[in-house]
Amino acid sequence: MLVAASGALAQDPAQTKPAGSPGMHGRLLLVLPFANRTNAAGLNWIGEAFPDILNRRLNSSGYMAIGRGDRLYAFDHLGLPLNLQPSRAMTIRIAQMVDADYVIFGSYTVDQNQQLTATAEILDLPALRLGANVTETGPQTQLVTLLDRLAWKVAKELDPQFAVDKQTFLVADGDLHADAFEQYIQGLGANTPDEQLTHLRAAVRLDPQFAPAWLQLGLAYFRDQEFPEAAATLGRMPTTDPNALQADFYRGMALFHMGNYREAEDAFAFDSRRMALPEVVNNQGVAASRRGKDATGMFRQAVEADPRDPDYHFNLAVSLARKGDTSGALDQLQETLKLHPSDAEAQAFEAQLKTPPPANPDPGHAITDWQGPLERIKASYSDTEVRQAAFELEQIQAMRLASMPATERSAALVHEGNAFFQRGLVLEAEREYREALAADSASAPGHAGLAAVWERDGNPGAARQEANASIRIQPNAPAYLVLAKLDLQANQLTAAQQDIVRAQQLDPENTGLKGIRQAVEQRENSSQ
Repeated sequence: MLVAASGALAQDPAQTKPAGSPGMHGRLLLVLPFANRTNAAGLNWIGEAFPDILNRRLNSSGYMAIGRGDRLYAFDHLGLPLNLQPSRAMTIRIAQMVDADYVIFGSYTVDQNQQLTATAEILDLPALRLGANVTETGPQTQLVTLLDRLAWKVAKELDPQFAVDKQTFLVADGDLHADAFEQYIQGLGANTPDEQLTHLRAAVRLDPQFAPAWLQLGLAYFRDQEFPEAAATLGRMPTTDPNALQADFYRGMALFHMGNYREAEDAFAFDSRRMALPEVVNNQGVAASRRGKDATGMFRQAVEADPRDPDYHFNLAVSLARKGDTSGALDQLQETLKLHPSDAEAQAFEAQLKTPPPANPDPGHAITDWQGPLERIKASYSDTEVRQAAFELEQIQAMRLASMPATERSAALVHEGNAFFQRGLVLEAEREYREALAADSASAPGHAGLAAVWERDGNPGAARQEANASIRIQPNAPAYLVLAKLDLQANQLTAAQQDIVRAQQLDPENTGLKGIRQAVEQRENSSQ
């Protein structure tokens, strides 16, 4: 059930009551804002930066971090001020409410030399045990790098076998403009809507590539019912971004409110193809119906996905009645009223369907104008449900992979790693490649994938070592292309050309050939 939390300015337009799942025990964690121990109120904003970075990194590391909206919901439900630094006992209560397995909290100080020291503590809720402190120090001007280093240490503390390299964490936001990040965090904690918009606009102006800021700015416009601005802003989100589903849901809602049903349907369809949540499929059906299309199949799909929601039954009833299936429509209205007995619109519609239709004043022509109610749109998107569904799918996939022979499991993991890498999700890609090599150390594609990660991370020595290891097992184009990039970086143009030739001989259709060949040719031309 969707529950809106009051008094939470910077949260998502709709929030969901957090709910844990037995399948994710041991992986669900809550990161709280860190406490400012400097006694300088001007540095309070830094506290909110900790859950933002740690959530993103730990989500990419195989955990399910409870989002900011769910945290604000818990605070609101417990009657706590949103900026409260909870006691240890209150922290446990908050964590128990959201079913967290771990809580990460801590504090930070900034000295006269602008050196920031952050200390994280990890509370294991099932064991009620506090782990060792995790500390990181660095210049305040390099806050994002410091937080990435801290996130890596926390991941290692949570799982000592965690194999992803620290450098992969550090390059995740390597190009992020420091001032843009500060404006973004200031926007999340803003006290007024105008102040929030000012900070978020500044964030995207300073760093137009910073997708989280575009998302929050679009959600802020949507909250203020500035629908054209919301649709345009959310449309700036890359389709490969982890938050693309949320962005397109609210872009679809903005377009729907603008009466642009065709583009709204397309936006919802993008989401439903990626993850068919019932509210998304329902809204795709509503937008399609507004365009005069038969959306019965979509409403059936929503009902099957969540038979406890009365709106889905109501919409299916409307769609069936439009098609003349009065009996089927009445059956769905009975389900609606079982779930929501006081639904006046459903009661009136049921009475309408049970009343014999008036005589047709023109028997030679059918009555085509629809006299019934319209289907209901779902205004709220559950980010928690999306992350939980994705997490559970990952667990199912892990169990499926575990039943495969080692070589097949390794190949499947490489395939997943390649998909992550192509989307720019390097941390997730490295995790998959390492698991592939753990299953089969003689996987040439696994070594080639890891070589690509190392090259992306700026570690040429490790990248060359993995690429050569891959080629020794089995010559392949991806490994040679990594070597070509490394040789280009070292200005070894002849060697780079040779790598490209070998790659082309092995895989003439490889999509990476054109780009690296052009880069080498440009370097050759500029050196002449």
